[in-house]
Amino acid sequence: MTELPPYPPIEPSNFDLIIVGTGLPESILAAAASAIGKSVLHLDPNPFYGSHFASLPPDDLSSFLDPHPSSPDHAAPSEGDGLASAIINLRSLYSDVEISSFAPETLEQHSRKFNLDLAGPRVLFCADKAIDAILRSGANQYVEFKSIDASLFYDKDGNLVNVPDSRAAIFKDKSLSLVEKNVLMRFFKLVQQHFSGDGESDRISEEDLASPFFEFLAKMRLPEKIKSFPNAVGALIYPIYGLGELAQAFCRRAAVKGCIYVLRMPVIALHMDKECGQYRGVRLGSGQDIFSHKLVLEPSFTVQSSIGSQPQNSLMENVQVKAKVARGICILTSSLRPDVSNFLIVYPPRSLYPEQVTSVRVLQIGGNLAVCPSGMFVLYLSALCDEASWGKKILHRAINALINHDDSKISEGTPPSTVQTEDARADPLLLWRALYIQELTAGQVESVSSTPMPDGSLGFNDALDATVKLFQTIYPHEEFFPETPAEDPEDDGALSVET
Repeated sequence: MTELPPYPPIEPSNFDLIIVGTGLPESILAAAASAIGKSVLHLDPNPFYGSHFASLPPDDLSSFLDPHPSSPDHAAPSEGDGLASAIINLRSLYSDVEISSFAPETLEQHSRKFNLDLAGPRVLFCADKAIDAILRSGANQYVEFKSIDASLFYDKDGNLVNVPDSRAAIFKDKSLSLVEKNVLMRFFKLVQQHFSGDGESDRISEEDLASPFFEFLAKMRLPEKIKSFPNAVGALIYPIYGLGELAQAFCRRAAVKGCIYVLRMPVIALHMDKECGQYRGVRLGSGQDIFSHKLVLEPSFTVQSSIGSQPQNSLMENVQVKAKVARGICILTSSLRPDVSNFLIVYPPRSLYPEQVTSVRVLQIGGNLAVCPSGMFVLYLSALCDEASWGKKILHRAINALINHDDSKISEGTPPSTVQTEDARADPLLLWRALYIQELTAGQVESVSSTPMPDGSLGFNDALDATVKLFQTIYPHEEFFPETPAEDPEDDGALSVET
């Protein structure tokens, strides 16, 4: 293990809560606990914020995905004062990592200008509980957003079709027949009445609300074409500088409320009570012992303990979910659509090939959102899968449907160029690609608690729900982000400790 930089002792040495990992769930939890006056120490062995929700340059992302689980290379603390030690292990939650660079010199020139999302594609919906949490916590003072310009879906004829975003756009859409337009307008009217109507007759029935959404759409007799539509333009937003900014925004909010931050600091062992086996504290990589009432670890950690004559057992083992998420990242020389920079594409089941059983989500983000140099574009892809081979197959099919793979047309050492096709449109070329399989885990609340991995959804509500549940279990009588007076957004950072 690389020798740690010298650290001054952390004071105090007792906290209400220690959190290891600065992913989004951990960062929200730190901000929420700090907001109710709890003393929080927030650690991360990495030199950056975000953990599994980070936004990183290509080389750093490649290193993070490198699937080599390890144990901290430190001696366990000696037992004494009624305490026993528990061993912490790190496991990799990524597999089948495949990284290809088709223009290494070009990428090297701009390497620090990339902010690539580990957990993409992911966006925020303008009117959901994640936005409410950002506003209630005050984290909105530290992050900015831009809207996604368009939403498209891949129809059965192999065409990318725009999702109409207004009444006027619906009736101008030539891909919809007049009958389909009338059916869609009746559906929108029903939904509008449900949210605005006062009487029971204006509301969607409880039975329909409890049914799968696809079944409800079928009951409304919507054509297959319309049932494939994702959310329309304007409904989705994305943070400038990448999704990693969300975790950092909550961390900054927690710092304002007194949370102490230390990056590049591993936890090498836990202190457990010899008699009851309960958690008491941690041994840091610096050698210092810190104690707390509660401990929350990010999902890469597993903890083994042997108390007294009891055999070694797992104190914290994230619940493994059978499904996995196949994720892909591509860096392109130009936009997939010459008139749009930031947009979402959905490939419904069986749209790419007959055996495709899950949807593929694709998100293109351009340089105007500061995730890559101007003139380049980043493409994120994801699909749920049970087997890695199936996940990789789906992603390869989606990439092949979108991107020209002729890397011989990429000139090394020169700014990104485009290839002109017969219709004079810019044909994007692939500069860099990463494909990987991410495990899904469900967090748990035990003597030592854990947070979940990023799920396969497009938004953040599931991650937020898991975090709220964890907070309410740890602090059952406290409010999650109680309302407080507005504060100076510049008054932060003084309580952070990092190198």
